[in-house]
Amino acid sequence: MDHMPRNHKILKISLLAGVFSLGLTGFVFAQADNTAAPLTGQDSTVAIVNGYEIKTSEVRMAFDDVIGQLPNMPAKLRFPFVVEFLIERHLIAQVAVKEGTAESDDYKRRLAAYQAKALRDSYLAQKISPSITDDEIKKAYDAETAKVTQTERVRARHILVATEKEANDIEGKLQGGAKFEDLAKQYSLDGSKDYGGDLGYFTAPEMVAEFSKATFALKQGEVSKPVKTEYGWHIIRLDDRKMGAAQPFDQVKSAIRNVLVRNKVQDMLAGLQGTAKVEILDPELKKAQEDAAAQHKLKGGQVAPSVGADAGAQGGGGAPAADTTGKGDLTLPGDAPQQ
Repeated sequence: MDHMPRNHKILKISLLAGVFSLGLTGFVFAQADNTAAPLTGQDSTVAIVNGYEIKTSEVRMAFDDVIGQLPNMPAKLRFPFVVEFLIERHLIAQVAVKEGTAESDDYKRRLAAYQAKALRDSYLAQKISPSITDDEIKKAYDAETAKVTQTERVRARHILVATEKEANDIEGKLQGGAKFEDLAKQYSLDGSKDYGGDLGYFTAPEMVAEFSKATFALKQGEVSKPVKTEYGWHIIRLDDRKMGAAQPFDQVKSAIRNVLVRNKVQDMLAGLQGTAKVEILDPELKKAQEDAAAQHKLKGGQVAPSVGADAGAQGGGGAPAADTTGKGDLTLPGDAPQQ
């Protein structure tokens, strides 16, 4: 199940929402995965582009730029993929220098933004991450392991559609002998369709209440009647049940460290925001941030590490998005209305 996308479970608002609002995802993903480049004692040169040396340190830093393209890729292919990405990046950058792009206002704006990111990432790598001790990581692991081993998990597939009529039609096709996986690939609206509707293993609290209630009421192999949630109408099939089991400590140690880094940064930001002068001028943005802050407070303000046997495969989550094209998902003040 290592191919399962992270954003296709019908989850409640995730505790991870507070983390992502900090903009830390690139840093923590790059720190968590050691397959981007070979581990060596030196910052060695791996390729040369018209005289420019690409070093292993740059490969690691570039890893977060392409993490979204790598989940389905075998680990042994990730390093050459990132190096090829950098070769292409530098070829175009060299052309840009020759054609005077470095003098443009657009480039200078981007450079200022990237400088802030570089400073933040360097601070996290040099100051925050090393401050997390092995004892802290083991303590967090033990605490989460105790919870996981007492929790039932199920594995299910679903087909998500927009209307009750569509759900009823699909139910009829299933009763007529159609294969669940084939119908999911043909009709489902979320990304799990690519995997025949497979959502992997999850616990009841991970899903919205209506979805969990219907799923956990099923017997293994049984298919539900149409179920309505805030995301649409679902047909659900229960594939397996099991009690939780923790992954070995060595397999999740890096991931737990990253969660503890995130929590430490949250605490740090809480202090900084208490003394800093930050003005939000756009009224809609101000309201949205207030709502997000209230929701985050309800969730306890901290992220718990996941140590379940399926945690590495399933990751965190989020509600399935209606727009999976990556287009039209950011509207700024003054933008023209989207068609």
